Amino acid sequence: MDQTVIGPDFFGLIGIGIGAILLYALLGLLLLLIGFWAVDVTTPGPLIRMVRGGNPGSVLVTASGLLAMALVIVTAISVSSGTLLEGLLQTLIFGLVGIIAQVAAVRILEWVTGIDVGEVLKAEELLPQAWVIAAAQIAIGTVVAVAII
Repeated sequence: MDQTVIGPDFFGLIGIGIGAILLYALLGLLLLLIGFWAVDVTTPGPLIRMVRGGNPGSVLVTASGLLAMALVIVTAISVSSGTLLEGLLQTLIFGLVGIIAQVAAVRILEWVTGIDVGEVLKAEELLPQAWVIAAAQIAIGTVVAVAII
């Protein structure tokens, strides 16, 4: 058997693979944007302005939220099965559930601890409570990611 010859289906499979990568990347980006929007809508103040303004609490909480959402999205992609369309739909559904879980978890954390998330995000200095919110974001993202498995 000649090992130097590329099979006739090689480039077709590569093309399909590249297409799948691009579709999952676009879906992942869309879910991250939806997640950012969900956090923005459920917190007082325009989050994007606070992040652009360099408010350290808003930057930390946003970064941890995006990381947590990425954990959920990556896990959803890795366990997706079936056709490409089925895998994309699974990723979309699990990603949206993860976003809802994260937003709800932060609201519950705010209620239970009495932390005013809006004030933490608006503060011009990094408040210790921002670390609690960031840790909660990553924790709930990890829990949701493992639940997907």
